Amino acid sequence: MDFDFTEDQVMLRGLVREFLTEQAPVAHVRAMMDDERGYDPDLYRRFVQLGMLPFPETYGGADLGMIEQAIILEEMGRIPYPGPYFATVILAGSAIMASGDEKAMARYLPDVCNGDLTMTLAFLEDSIGWGPNAVALAAKKDGDGYVLNGIKRFVPFGHTADVLLVAARTGGESGAEGVSLIAVPRDADGLRIDRDVISDLTEKSATLHFENVHVPAENLLGAEGGAWPAVQTTLQHAAVGASAEMLGASRKSLEMSTDYAKVRKQFGQFIGQFQAVKHKLSEMLVLVENAHAAVYYAAWALDADAPDAALAVSVAKSFVNNASRKVCGEAIQVHGGIGFTWEYDLHLYFKRAKYFEPLYGDLEEHRERVLQEVLAGHISG
Repeated sequence: MDFDFTEDQVMLRGLVREFLTEQAPVAHVRAMMDDERGYDPDLYRRFVQLGMLPFPETYGGADLGMIEQAIILEEMGRIPYPGPYFATVILAGSAIMASGDEKAMARYLPDVCNGDLTMTLAFLEDSIGWGPNAVALAAKKDGDGYVLNGIKRFVPFGHTADVLLVAARTGGESGAEGVSLIAVPRDADGLRIDRDVISDLTEKSATLHFENVHVPAENLLGAEGGAWPAVQTTLQHAAVGASAEMLGASRKSLEMSTDYAKVRKQFGQFIGQFQAVKHKLSEMLVLVENAHAAVYYAAWALDADAPDAALAVSVAKSFVNNASRKVCGEAIQVHGGIGFTWEYDLHLYFKRAKYFEPLYGDLEEHRERVLQEVLAGHISG
């Protein structure tokens, strides 16, 4: 098996890095931290219009796979890019594609592909969890539509997304059966949106309060009560995408630490000559390279619909959660006091990695899933 990137994938990485380096330098990232919207719509539109989306060509996408998406997201983690790409493409876009609802694809994806429409997925509630039992927000049939009541938390770019895909319960009190996906416009009557205050100011999220929010029946994606398989697929893509961004942040932290160790002097010599610093950098490199392997194997497994895809996703997310925490934390140690000052850029990557660490399954949850896959006999030995 050839584990190298193809020529097209290498070109894709170069194109994304060139665009983001030129158009979204650190000065831009810092400016967006204080921006109420959190991103530059024109910059986002120009990036999307480069044609690097996973959707079918008939809707304006490039039909890219998860490997290509991981490449793009790793580069975003290196910036770190402030914008609704993850929310719109990886979350909402994946959910629409996984739902198999061709009417929804035709309705939303062309505008997503030309950058005129942003979307997100509203999943988390008060009982934090990533399984179907965590979905409790009620969507009750009412005439020609549904009435939604409940709360959604930590919705990525929920304060700016034009359309919110809401995981709601249209039947039953728990379990996968009864979970539906319903599209809600941001300006719907009865919807109150509160912006969250989180440590990573380059990412934005919001809390959504639904109080008798009425939406037409045509806003239901797929079959009523049958959306959990699509949501589960979306969360798997999100876990790999988050891991890719964390990998990018970790790799950038390692590069900054290596460069710093070559120029910073203590006791008359460069700190990179000290054995303790050499050991830190070498251990960071091993973690980054192992994280790279885990992320791209999981991305390949999703693209290939491999039997061990679910296992690969959980291995990647659990490993990268731990690796990014260590790599970004050790980068602070290599830099010393300057490493976490506001003026120095290292904290941007540290916070981006911390932002994604609990999302779409934390270390403990994915280790539990790995154990379940092993016990189910998905791997031998």
